[in-house]
Amino acid sequence: MTEPSYEELKARLADLEKQVETKKQRGVMEFRVSEKGGVSVYGLGRFPVTLYYEQWKRLLEAAPDLRVFIEENKGKLKLKEG
Repeated sequence: MTEPSYEELKARLADLEKQVETKKQRGVMEFRVSEKGGVSVYGLGRFPVTLYYEQWKRLLEAAPDLRVFIEENKGKLKLKEG
């Protein structure tokens, strides 16, 4: 098996950078485990949202109430365009 040439590596790097940029543009959410053991969600905004296991469980259990709250207060909420 031969080593890839500089030009091949350069083209592969360009492809990977393009994929990362496309992913960011589409607003794809990505999940990762942080160094401190939390779950981080990337793709919601500029910075990730990181919560620990117990916090995610509580938030997910409260999802129906959160949906109702958001709908009841929709007129007060700022909608982000894009």
